[in-house]
Amino acid sequence: MSSMKNFFILSLFFLTNLSFAQRPDFLKKDSITSSLDGNIQVFYYSKSRTSELRPVVIALHSWSSTADSQKGFLADLSDAKNWNYILPNFRGVNNHPKACCSEFVIADLDEAIDWALANMNVDRKYIYVVGHSGGGYATLAMYMKSRHRIRTFSAWASISDLAAWYDESTERKNKYADEIIKCTGAGDTFDAAKAKERSPLYWKTPVKKHKKSQLQIYAGIHDGYTGSVPISHSIHFYNKLLVDTKERNKSNYVSADDATVLLKTQSFPAQSPPKMIDNRAILYQKSAKNITLTIFEGKHEILQNVVLDRLPR
Repeated sequence: MSSMKNFFILSLFFLTNLSFAQRPDFLKKDSITSSLDGNIQVFYYSKSRTSELRPVVIALHSWSSTADSQKGFLADLSDAKNWNYILPNFRGVNNHPKACCSEFVIADLDEAIDWALANMNVDRKYIYVVGHSGGGYATLAMYMKSRHRIRTFSAWASISDLAAWYDESTERKNKYADEIIKCTGAGDTFDAAKAKERSPLYWKTPVKKHKKSQLQIYAGIHDGYTGSVPISHSIHFYNKLLVDTKERNKSNYVSADDATVLLKTQSFPAQSPPKMIDNRAILYQKSAKNITLTIFEGKHEILQNVVLDRLPR
């Protein structure tokens, strides 16, 4: 009897997780031909169920994923709000030279937005770009180089510096170090200069363009320990933008002392009771000029339940 009960529990667990992994039935599949090289980019999408103009969520898959393998990242939550949604492929897994936030990636994503604007009832004042990990990396890249006017960029557990991430990945002996070499076109050896060319941290910030845009940067405090991307990537990118926008209030920056405490202790003295995001404590938060940095009690993750609710309308 006990073995039958265990079998039932395991079967229920399997079926529950299988259904979680399935792509929502309402998502449709289409493709775009790249204007740069003729590559066929597949994407998944859903349209809002109204004649009124509605926001559009541009959901970006992670480093080792594709639009096909990501299933329906944020699709159900977007559908519940009756928003438009598109999940582009933008060159797929980051292990070849045309991936890794190359000019082809930026063009693919811009052309996916072009398609959404032409084929959905999109309120152009509310275009949202959201990504986690490698998708957060692409979100930062779009903030720096997209030709579109984006209302809000939401970047979670983001990579901002491929050169630093190569060293960090080498130390952790994971697969990403080898993939960084492959996607930066460096041959068989690491080339720091080529890695920096693919790193938003070293790009010129389009300050004037983003006066009405918002960038939300999120990181779990334990990432880099229980995850693959240290929170230093988020901290350094946030500070870079404040320098580039000539922020004068030094208290709005993440100080070197604060960064050291966050990185070395995986904690920070928080107010009591702490502010919360979803069911997690916010340990550290800074903001300036429509740019926010939020470090919460978490690891290498995106808190999907709250992402869309934190996008301004």
